[in-house]
Amino acid sequence: MRRPKISVIGAGFVGSTCAHWAASKELGDVVLIDINGDAAKGKALDLFEASPVEGFDSTIQGGSDYSLTKDSDVVIVTAGLPRKPGMSRDDLLSTNAKIVKECAGQVARYSPNAVMIIVSNPLDAMCHVAMKASGFPRERVLGMAGVLDGARFRAFIAEELNVSVEDVQAFVFGGHGDTMVPMPRYVSVGGIPLEQLLPKDKIDAIVDRTRKGGAEIVGLLKTGSAYYAPAASAVQMAEAIVRDKKRYLPCAVYLNGEYGTQNLFCGVIAKLGAKGLEGIPVLELNETEKGMFEKSAFAVRELVEAMDKLGL
Repeated sequence: MRRPKISVIGAGFVGSTCAHWAASKELGDVVLIDINGDAAKGKALDLFEASPVEGFDSTIQGGSDYSLTKDSDVVIVTAGLPRKPGMSRDDLLSTNAKIVKECAGQVARYSPNAVMIIVSNPLDAMCHVAMKASGFPRERVLGMAGVLDGARFRAFIAEELNVSVEDVQAFVFGGHGDTMVPMPRYVSVGGIPLEQLLPKDKIDAIVDRTRKGGAEIVGLLKTGSAYYAPAASAVQMAEAIVRDKKRYLPCAVYLNGEYGTQNLFCGVIAKLGAKGLEGIPVLELNETEKGMFEKSAFAVRELVEAMDKLGL
């Protein structure tokens, strides 16, 4: 029986960490692709040489030739410039759009049945680029951001309450940026609603920190952006797909009328399985949540329209 194949495009910190998580979880065979083929090959070899020590059994290859990715089940696209201090995700628009367009075209050529998970920023806009360049249906182009933003939200809640992160259930809607929509009304800790455990001012502070979570790390690193949590988040999505787990995970999906939004990638809860996107449960939002979601969707649409004007 053929093992699943996971290819990662971009062998920088995020991409190489994706390869690490995917191999160590034994999700399948792993391929790492980068414009610097020797760097990708070196990191793949290094990771393979760790497998006897850590006890995982995966074939790991690296290089610059996309033919290595042939017949991948999942392709994680991390290629692009990372954020640096003072930059917004949107500042990366033009450069990363060209990179993602090239990557998505190659993915479609060698793995026409793959599910693509986009990590490159600005994430929601890059999903549009990937879908257009690949010609894939919406079920097979997904954006990673919601899992990451939700993880940050959960981590900050657990830290504030001094409880295990395992007991915190929380998620984030909307675009991956300053207009993201953390959903405290749906948060529970060990089944207890968050609003019964923390006062509003504490919750508001955590929501604000979640929105700025990426910038906080960029400011600390000074020469790059987060990679452990983004990579872990992308691989959690890949695991749901290759193992057909039917998981409800927050991620960027192409909305066709759900939540009153048409023809736009935006973060919601999605059901992920072997086919990629397998359903979108539409939650009841109150007026405040609706307003924030609409504002976030508008910000994403502005980026997409800006790309269209640039011919990207």
